[in-house]
Amino acid sequence: MIEINRFTLPNGLRIVHNQDSATAMVALNILYNVGSRDENPESTGMAHLFEHLMFGGSRNIPEFDKALEEAGGTNNAWTNCDFTNFYDIVPAHNVETAFWLESDRMNELAFSERSLEVQRHVVCEEFKQVCLNQPYGDLFHHLYALAYKVHPYRFPVIGKELSHIEQVTIDDVKAFFYRHYAPNNAVLAVTGNITFEETCRLAEKWFGGIPSRDIPPHTYAREPLQQSPRRDTMTGRVPQTVIYKAYHMPGYADVSYPACDVITDLLSAGQSSRFYRNLLMGTDMFTRVDASITGTEDPGLMLLSAHLREGTDPEKAEEALTREALSLISEPPADYELQRALNRFESNHTFGCMNYVNLASVIAQGEMRGQDINNIVPRQRTVTPEIIHDTAATILVPENSSTLLYTPVN
Repeated sequence: MIEINRFTLPNGLRIVHNQDSATAMVALNILYNVGSRDENPESTGMAHLFEHLMFGGSRNIPEFDKALEEAGGTNNAWTNCDFTNFYDIVPAHNVETAFWLESDRMNELAFSERSLEVQRHVVCEEFKQVCLNQPYGDLFHHLYALAYKVHPYRFPVIGKELSHIEQVTIDDVKAFFYRHYAPNNAVLAVTGNITFEETCRLAEKWFGGIPSRDIPPHTYAREPLQQSPRRDTMTGRVPQTVIYKAYHMPGYADVSYPACDVITDLLSAGQSSRFYRNLLMGTDMFTRVDASITGTEDPGLMLLSAHLREGTDPEKAEEALTREALSLISEPPADYELQRALNRFESNHTFGCMNYVNLASVIAQGEMRGQDINNIVPRQRTVTPEIIHDTAATILVPENSSTLLYTPVN
């Protein structure tokens, strides 16, 4: 049982805390309820750009990293479809520096043309490196556009196209900031060697004066039910043929979500998984096979993927990949197979939460989702072989599939 302390400031900022006296450090994790799904379709990549801009200086602090490093700290951030996350790790005796830094950039960024130009250049170069100059770099641009027709998940987090990032103006930046980066749209998680009383004191001192803002409702276009299979083929300068199959699945809060997560573990997690035993080791068609879920708040995707050996017939490879996934319907997992997958999940979760930095991220996401962190493993353990069978039979059907074949240029 992980003890979580909670309180909320009058401006709406939710604070969650766990004390760990075994470390001399403290982690601050701020999770903002904004991701790529909150962007204008004509100006994608904004949330990811903001991940960079938030380090470009705020009202009173020209260099975020320098101030934190002088206090013996370090930091990083990530952005996905749903959330933007920032975290700082500092010695406990310098923890107030982290509260000061995070509160200042939540209150107001510097909004300078120079900072925008620097970070825009960095993100554009990242787009070129990751999406344009790397093998398979544009694969998810095509796969998401194939699987989604309406929902904003159809655009990758890094942005739909380079021009969207190149054309961002300072007015766009200001509007996006004041629309999403606010205390009433965030969760602050504090873990490590700090008491709950000290956390409350510092949170009130540094964040209490930041005004709440009018946050637009988080409503997104509902993706219509897919009625027929979709397929696309693309070529590029890639070393081998790759197959991706995407199936629509429920979002995180849905009761079927844990079963979808377990299905992909049964298929591809570890050397005892069905994909490893029966496809990778049992045939000579593949160099890599995998199954995963996108793990999104709104209905997401279950992904099956395979890298083919040279000379392998893509049609036969796809048949084998699909047949092995459908084996969960014809041959539901035995109790020992399911327990192995559930034990793996519990082990990963438990050991992950033993680290105070990881724990800060987990409890921040739990608070944002209205979920008790201590219910994560029990929720997963509600999955039974019968539920696996029924969920696979519902999701892994041809009319729910989008298949992308990515082949080398001849």
